[in-house]
Amino acid sequence: MDEHVPKAISDGLRQRGIDVLMVQDDGRAGIDDPSLLDRATELERVLFTRDTDLLKEASRRQSAGQAFCGVIYTHPLRLTISQCLQELELLAEACEPDELSSRVEYLPLG
Repeated sequence: MDEHVPKAISDGLRQRGIDVLMVQDDGRAGIDDPSLLDRATELERVLFTRDTDLLKEASRRQSAGQAFCGVIYTHPLRLTISQCLQELELLAEACEPDELSSRVEYLPLG
């Protein structure tokens, strides 16, 4: 989770048994978007964000053919916390991280 994601989303996913690492837990709060994406890729973790700048960085890497961990994005006003939890839980159960590699998934899914 990047630092723009409300803690309630991370906490809700953890309560559902989903392994979540917040950027703050990793001691990386405040790092720039390229470094954050590099770190998530290093850890082989899909990154959830509601930050358009991070979305732009992922798109830039796609255009350049540069591999990165997957990114899941939703606009902050598009989904409620409850809806984010449902969508992210579905993705966590249905996909392996490597299936989302170098991809950007947008929420809501349907």
